[in-house]
Order: sequence, then structure tokens, then C-alpha cells
Amino acid sequence: MVTETVFTWSAPPLKFGDGALDEVGHDLADLGVRRPALVADAGIAAAGLVERAARALAAAGIAPERYLDVHVEPTDESIRAAVAWVRDREVDGFLAVGGGSVIDTAKAMNLLATNDGDLRDYLNPPIGAGRAPTDPLLPLVAVPTTAGTGSESTPVCILDVLDLKVKTGISHPLLRPTLAVIDPTTTATLPQAVAVASGMDVLCHALESFTARPFSERPRSATGAARPAYNGANPISDTWSLRALDLLGRWFRRAVHDGEPEARRGMMLAATYAGIGFGNAGVHIPHACGYPVAGMVRGYMPRGYAATEPMVPHGQSVILTAPAAFRFTYSADPARHETVAAMLRDDDSAAGGIDALPSAIANLSRELGIPSGLAAVGYGDSEVDGLVEGAMKQQRLLTISPRSVEADDLGDIFRQSMHNW
Repeated sequence: MVTETVFTWSAPPLKFGDGALDEVGHDLADLGVRRPALVADAGIAAAGLVERAARALAAAGIAPERYLDVHVEPTDESIRAAVAWVRDREVDGFLAVGGGSVIDTAKAMNLLATNDGDLRDYLNPPIGAGRAPTDPLLPLVAVPTTAGTGSESTPVCILDVLDLKVKTGISHPLLRPTLAVIDPTTTATLPQAVAVASGMDVLCHALESFTARPFSERPRSATGAARPAYNGANPISDTWSLRALDLLGRWFRRAVHDGEPEARRGMMLAATYAGIGFGNAGVHIPHACGYPVAGMVRGYMPRGYAATEPMVPHGQSVILTAPAAFRFTYSADPARHETVAAMLRDDDSAAGGIDALPSAIANLSRELGIPSGLAAVGYGDSEVDGLVEGAMKQQRLLTISPRSVEADDLGDIFRQSMHNW
């Protein structure tokens, strides 16, 4: 195999700071947008953030169309409904105010408002056809309201495909938002349970991108045309991922326990840095395993989530298998695993070697109230085969693993993750 010698790296322009949301009218006007779709969900509207955004738009003479029916943890059905709504309207841009569910829904709306075809045409293979957009997308300004997905920086949109009971997504550089506006004040009313789950997503983004297969070990692209959005670990993404982990080690516990403004700012920076890192390097086994864990929807309901949304939140779904996954990948690069483990520990007494990173993740998870094992969220040993089947469909992610991973390996990871870590 001829290996890669080139990697690509990109990120949207960023605006960061308290009050940044109040400038979005100016930002959209600068992009030439006069009638955007303002995309949010009911929780964001109830928190007053939609009205705050609308006031900023009105000050710039911009009249938005509002779409407030975003589904938390989007599905193919909810996204098709959003696409049908926007295709019936004349909009010239998008303003997404919310967590990853909102921003990802806006990405899909933008894609299918400007390009023909059905959602499944664009989903990643083998679930969809992996079609690339042929027409330019409209400007999209993304305002995250959780320190979590990093979707404001990434070229991916994630959703549940209900009939297959699996998560998948769309991945293309054109999906990346035009501008990311990060305002830590938008997280002031974030429930503690959501702060924990979204923070665990940040943690996995940074850990997975830093431990990803190096870009130089991937097959060479002769022209660059076939080079994927997820390149593998590279020097620039490494820098952002390590900085995100440094911020997580400093602020995650304080943001959850105290919710102080300085800690929220630190977590918002961590989420953005991790998004910039994994949005180019990629994520691997924990996310590939997390998608079927969340997609095979359970009756489990975490405290702090609405009863209308029965699910394992995305951040929880990826962290549940992370200790076992990083035990599996350790041999690919022990130094990298031990480096990031040291950044997460709050004392010097933790395990070393192959157990260093799994131990650090498990200790942090227990401290912050994450259920200890898949059984705690409703899974049993009899469902391992179904989880493996779902994870094996995530080949776009599994190819980023620093060790080649087969179905038997995933089965071992799920079984190790079933009961107390």
C-alpha cells in the first residue's frame, strides 16, 4: 500500500465571548443574508435564546423564518420534516442556535435546500449512497448552546435512521458552518445532566482524534479528490486536541459541580478546540460503538432529560465503551495514551500502562455520575451481537482506529463495557 503524504485541515472563522450571540445580526448582514432560517428547538426557545437571537437580527434589519421543531437527537424522519419546511420557503441563509442536534439539523436543511435528492442519497455508506453535493450551500452561522458536540466546527451531520436502529451521518467539507459564534452565556441554564453528557462527548472527541490512526498510515490519494474529511491524526489536529484535554482537566469538574462562568467559558473553548481537532482527524471506536448504543433506543431515561425523548444521550453512549476501546488501542501508541491519561487525572495514584487511560476515564465518569456500564442503561449480554452489527456499519470511523478492528474485537469491547468498569 502506498501511504498518504498529505493531510488537509480547515475550520470556520470563530467569534468567541460573552455577548457574541447579540452580534449575529451584524454577522449575517456581512454575509449578505437578509432572510435566514432561524433554527432551534423548543428548549432553546423556552430559555429565551431564540428571542435574544431575533432581537439581534431585528437590529440589523433582518427578518428570519423560524423553525423551532428540531428533534433532540435528530432522526431521518425529523430531518425530512425540517427539509420539507425549508424547501417551501425562500431563505438565503441559516442561523442555528442550539446544541449539536440543532446545528446538525440546520446542516442537513442547508444541504437539501440547495441540492436535489433525498436524505439517504447523502448518508455515509453502507447505509446511504454517500453522494457529494454538487451545488454551493447557503451561509450557515452556528451558535452552540452546549459545551459538547463541536458541530459548529465540523463537516459532519449525525442522525438516527429509525428503521435500521442505528446512527449514521453525512460527511462533506461543504457542511462545515460559515461562521461559528460561541457565547458562553448561552450555557447559563444548561441542566447538570446535559453538561455532563455533552462534556463526555468533548472528552471523546479529543481523545479519539489524538489517538487516531496517523494520516501518514492511510492509503495515498493520487489527486486529493478522494481524500476524506477525516484525515487521521496530524500535527495541527493534535495541537487542538491536546489543548482541549488541558481545558477539560482544568474545568470539566468545576463546570458540572459549580457552574461558575469561568468554568463554562473553559468548557466552551474545550468543545470548540476538540471540534476543530476531530473535525479534521476524525473519531474512531468509542463513537462507532456509541452510535448503535444510542440508535437502538432504550427505555433508560437519564435524570435531567425530558420524558418525551427516551434515549441514551450521545455523550453517554460514546463514553460507556471508551475505557475498553482505549485498552484495545493502547498497543498502537502507548505514549499517546499515557500522555492524555495524565492530563485527566486529578491525583498521582492512578493506574499506569495499558490501564492508565481506561482508569482515568472510568474515575472521571463515576465522579460525574455517568452510569457504570451498558447494563446500567438497559442493555444485556444477549444484545452484544446487535450492537456489533451496528458498530460495524460505521466503517468511516473504524478506519480511523489506530488498530484494525474486526467484529470479534468489537464484541470483546461491548462485553467488557457491559457491567461495572
